[in-house]
Amino acid sequence: MKIHIGQVHVLGLILLIILLNACVGSEPNDPYPPEEGNQSVLYESFSERPKHMDPAVAYSSNEYAFIAQIYEPPFQYHYLKRPYELTPLTATDMPEIEYLNAKGEKLASTANDSDIAYTDYLIKIQSGIRYQPHPALAKNTQGEYAYHHLTGAQIDKLGTLQDLPETGSRELTAEDYVYQIKRLAHPKIQSPIAELMKNYIVGFDEFSKQVANKQKFEIRNVPMTGVTALDRYQYRIRIKGKYPQFIFWLAMPFFSPMPWEADVFYEQPGLNDKNITLDWFPIGTGPYLLAENNPNRRMILLRNPLFHHEAYPSEGEPGDKEKGLLADAGKPLPFIDKVVYMLEKETIPYWNKFLQGYYDASGIASDNFDQAIQFTGSGVATLTDTMKEKGIQLETAVTTSIFYLGFNMLDPTVGGDSEKARKLRQAIAIAVDYEEYIAIFANGRGVAAQGLIPPGIYGYAEGKEGINPYVYDWVNGKASAPANAPYLHPVGKAQRKSIEVAKQLMAEAGYPGGIDPKTKQALILYFDTTAVSVDDRPRMNWYRKQFEKLGIKLVIRGTDYNRFQQKMRDGNAQIFFWGWNADYPDPENFFFLLYGPNAKVAHGGENAGNYQNAEFDRLFEQMRNMANGEQRYRLIQQMQELVRRDAPWVFGFHPKSFSLYHGWYKNLKPNLMANNQLKYTRIDKAERAEKRAEWNKPVFWPLLAALAVFVLLLIPAVQAYRRRIRETIQ
Repeated sequence: MKIHIGQVHVLGLILLIILLNACVGSEPNDPYPPEEGNQSVLYESFSERPKHMDPAVAYSSNEYAFIAQIYEPPFQYHYLKRPYELTPLTATDMPEIEYLNAKGEKLASTANDSDIAYTDYLIKIQSGIRYQPHPALAKNTQGEYAYHHLTGAQIDKLGTLQDLPETGSRELTAEDYVYQIKRLAHPKIQSPIAELMKNYIVGFDEFSKQVANKQKFEIRNVPMTGVTALDRYQYRIRIKGKYPQFIFWLAMPFFSPMPWEADVFYEQPGLNDKNITLDWFPIGTGPYLLAENNPNRRMILLRNPLFHHEAYPSEGEPGDKEKGLLADAGKPLPFIDKVVYMLEKETIPYWNKFLQGYYDASGIASDNFDQAIQFTGSGVATLTDTMKEKGIQLETAVTTSIFYLGFNMLDPTVGGDSEKARKLRQAIAIAVDYEEYIAIFANGRGVAAQGLIPPGIYGYAEGKEGINPYVYDWVNGKASAPANAPYLHPVGKAQRKSIEVAKQLMAEAGYPGGIDPKTKQALILYFDTTAVSVDDRPRMNWYRKQFEKLGIKLVIRGTDYNRFQQKMRDGNAQIFFWGWNADYPDPENFFFLLYGPNAKVAHGGENAGNYQNAEFDRLFEQMRNMANGEQRYRLIQQMQELVRRDAPWVFGFHPKSFSLYHGWYKNLKPNLMANNQLKYTRIDKAERAEKRAEWNKPVFWPLLAALAVFVLLLIPAVQAYRRRIRETIQ
């Protein structure tokens, strides 16, 4: 067949038309199916598979990101109000609380703590709430459970839970909440809060021992003294003594309901080998259900078709209405129909997809920080012009966490309550410049801690009253506050004391110039850490330099995590770095980290530094059961003063979260306590589609240029071919 030059041009034109038509109507780089383009879909990512979906076991943030959308404890945190406030979720009201003496007789609400032997929480749940459709609840025409007696042959054919075609549902009952608490006590489940709950829930420990050899589902008919279903919609939890913070646990996934049918179904032999387990396929009453669990690619949440009625909040904080946070007040939740979580292990591809509009939200990795964030002259973080042009929103919040440098108070050099050791610790607290640490290693994402309590937790004080006077001076102003307000409004700032002050403390402690009088050499201190990788070296060198300011030689003792844990349990570490994230928004959850009876060596508790101070312990015991108010606030300040003076920790910093959201992401308000925020999120689909099309317009000139080059290169080849044909014919 002969190919003419004109035909070459025609072929090139046909190729161009095909390329152009392929790109019309959608972005050529869109990673999602075209039918999702205008749906109410939220696009998120995850970097590692959540290990547990069983609410009795799950206890990490990447697990809560999923299960808090699926399971519903009786209470939740109000999405908009601050300070954080508990509200009913599946409960009809907040619990009725009754105090009892040792004989079981009711006491007045004003009874002395010493007279209270038990506290009853009476919880009534809403009727009509139903579980998501699930095979464990499916029944046949005879009313029997369809999949509770699967044969080996049936199980062999299963690849995933979806291979069971029938699903069912039933109403949520109070007994389901009771059953879940029993599951927390079952030794085979190994709940991380089981040991703690033994101290509070009446009969928990005895029940745990009684059911040790039973299957999970067999505990259903075994009674637990302190937990009882009073009727179909009401149950009672009885705890030992008075523990007001227990209410916060009732807002955590641990206390979500579990149908007994789930354990019967999942305990069938052979299903575990197929990864058909509760840890893989949850079952709850929440707004979403897990439709796809493919941790090597994606995970998908779908709206629960049987979700009960819940409305978006109609009130919040002052200013929320002006920010548009009450525009959806009273509307039914959730707003999103589908959530797609894509596996993204690398930050650069994830970041690029966010900028293209293919992810709706993003954190900020260190590599991308300068591209997204700039600091004003006063140190305020703002978006760069590039981010502003895209309409991206920046949300920052100081987390309810603290990272600290701890001293082992049992150590003969840095520990103890002597004035010598106290001044040594105070000098180190001044020298270790955490403002510098935050700037170097956290891109400015943190706030230097002034005491135990993070911002946002009751008892935290701003301004002059809130600083650590042993480490900082208050300069350029003073602080004041209304008489009835626990939060102070700063006028001025805290400034770290000079290194000369720290050196003077070293001299007063008996280490002038950092010299140990026993050895006549530099004082040697030991920092025990699990930071042993190459990436950790800059931080370890930084710590050495901080101690060198005082003439102290800091020796880094790196070890693996298990060995480090053993050192801490045995009290063999001298200085260590640790952190704590609030389980609930109450100062008790931080002060207990320094409570004497919680010492790690003596009692195996969370007091990692083994701090002992009788006055602190006395104030803690008085403060922990009090209602928030002026008296409790003042006790908190007294406790802060004690630990600032004794310096069992170098109060490090409270991390600050920086998150980016596209302009189409609505109802955006950071909530550091709630994990079930997804149901409040709304996406402006039209705006997203418009921006995606704008940001991902195909650029055709490279294709045209390449095609032109191709044609030019093809012409000589065709001409040469035609000459050979003519020569052959001749």
